[in-house]
Amino acid sequence: MTWLDLPDDHLFGIDNLPYGVFSTEAGSTRVGVRIGEQVLDLPAAAVAAGMESGAVWQAGSLNPFLAHGAEAWRSAREWITEILTNDCYRDVVEPHLLDLAEVTMHLPIAVGDYVDFYASEHHATNVGRIFRPDSEPLTPNWKHLPIGSHGRSGTVVVSGTDIVRPSGQRKPPTADAPTFGPSGRLDIEAELGFIVGGGTELGEPVSIADTHDHLFGVVILNDWSARDLQAWEYVPLGPFLGKSFATSISPWVVTMDALRAARIPLPGQDPQPLDYLRGDDPSDVYGLDIAYEVEWNGTVVSHPSYRDMYWSPTQMLTHMTVNGATVRSGDLFGSGTISGPEKGSRGCFLELTWSGQEPVTLDDGSERTFLEDGDTVVLRATAVGPDGSRIGLGECAGTIAPARHRGRHDTTTTTVHSIH
Repeated sequence: MTWLDLPDDHLFGIDNLPYGVFSTEAGSTRVGVRIGEQVLDLPAAAVAAGMESGAVWQAGSLNPFLAHGAEAWRSAREWITEILTNDCYRDVVEPHLLDLAEVTMHLPIAVGDYVDFYASEHHATNVGRIFRPDSEPLTPNWKHLPIGSHGRSGTVVVSGTDIVRPSGQRKPPTADAPTFGPSGRLDIEAELGFIVGGGTELGEPVSIADTHDHLFGVVILNDWSARDLQAWEYVPLGPFLGKSFATSISPWVVTMDALRAARIPLPGQDPQPLDYLRGDDPSDVYGLDIAYEVEWNGTVVSHPSYRDMYWSPTQMLTHMTVNGATVRSGDLFGSGTISGPEKGSRGCFLELTWSGQEPVTLDDGSERTFLEDGDTVVLRATAVGPDGSRIGLGECAGTIAPARHRGRHDTTTTTVHSIH
């Protein structure tokens, strides 16, 4: 038990302890840990409590800490737990607890490489039926390897950042030629983002057994998607401008150690993956029991569950490096849209409205198919914790701002919501 006055069921109790990067009006940007409704200023607490290695938390990102590797991460978690549960530290640590309202949260990592996977069978099947109605919904390779695409690390932003509506080429199936203009089918993708630490050498794959040395923690991730741009450009090389304009992540990084109680078996993989994706220890390939909610302008419209995902995060990381590609501290990979078997568990609006054919009615009586300017989406998530408790991942929010540049040859003449 912590010496802080916290209810036992607080989502950010002593079993969680997520890391973030924050600043105050009077101080620099540095690393902190959330406990309850407060942030522990880690570099200041380290000095006060006599921890010599606390200087790594003075940086404006988690990257230097991530580079120290899994043993350092475990030791730090043990030390933080000790100073927040042992009364003998209270006098020196308590002055360095700051109210959440007093701090500004920042992007927790300097993002190295960003990869987005496609790990939900339900999502991939639905999208296949929408985009390729005359073909099999799953491509022949889908159940043999975790499909992914490389994203744009420079457009990963922290929760609360406005999302400017992207422009690009669109070509509806009935049109003879493409037009240029703001996306009329702007969408979300509710995902789980995995943050990687500890680098590898070029040509050195990460085995399933070694993924635990590199998987540091998770964030809520929203992979904003322009479906009209995506549908026109994605053949034959996949997502490009329809995805690269913005990806939002939550500010708090919940560690893999905090998620140990949330590990569950995968739903089942058939056919059996190749040997390198199975590993030697079955417990190294797992799912996670994490529940999401998707809120659109104040109305909760969906409850995706990460437990439905087909591929394990360890399989994603292993496959990402099997060709010898490196990983670096601060690398980020997304799970792909989290969707379940029921309509109420779909994690993007393309699926939820079935490509705009089934509008969603919000609590204010308005109807939506895709995002309009001024709309706000908030993703929230909680995971199973020790002894049946729950721990929080926080929230990931974004509001749509109008397009800034329509282009010299913009031929858009319709309103945003009318392009189906």
